[in-house]
Amino acid sequence: MATITKKRKRFFDVEIPLINKETQAQAFNLEELEGRFIKFDLTRILKGKSIEARFNIKIEGSGEKQKAIAHPIQFRLMPYYLKRMVRKGTNYVEDSFTSNCKDAKLKIKPFLVTRRKVSRAVRKALRNKAKEELLKYVKDKDAEELFDDIIKNKIQKTISLKLKKIYPLSMCEIRVLEILK
Repeated sequence: MATITKKRKRFFDVEIPLINKETQAQAFNLEELEGRFIKFDLTRILKGKSIEARFNIKIEGSGEKQKAIAHPIQFRLMPYYLKRMVRKGTNYVEDSFTSNCKDAKLKIKPFLVTRRKVSRAVRKALRNKAKEELLKYVKDKDAEELFDDIIKNKIQKTISLKLKKIYPLSMCEIRVLEILK
């Protein structure tokens, strides 16, 4: 009678170069990790801004030099963080649209909070200007660079400065940035 050997799952290191961190994923072998997703909470890294990121694992290299590297595919601001930011005497402005960057098609959802209650015309002007500025900002950058800019708050800062001319905001965030294809 032949003996049957059991395979054991092991932990493999997965690099996340966007945030300079390393995590582990469990699999029978390294090739099995290809195409798997990781959810990572960035709240502690971003000092309390509750962002959840989804990464897709890709195997790079060949032979003994194979490494698992996680590339970002989605950033989401958590709803409880947004709810805390919208106060009683304020308005919020949301939008959702798709855009093309250098190497991918993106879904972008900006989220703006005004300092006081404002008219519908002002909210519409803020929404349109935010969309226009985001489309202009995104078209000449690649996806990896955009995810990095969100972490470093570059996109939000530039848009907030442009929108300040219409009406000053208490918060300007990208609620969702997701790679579609």
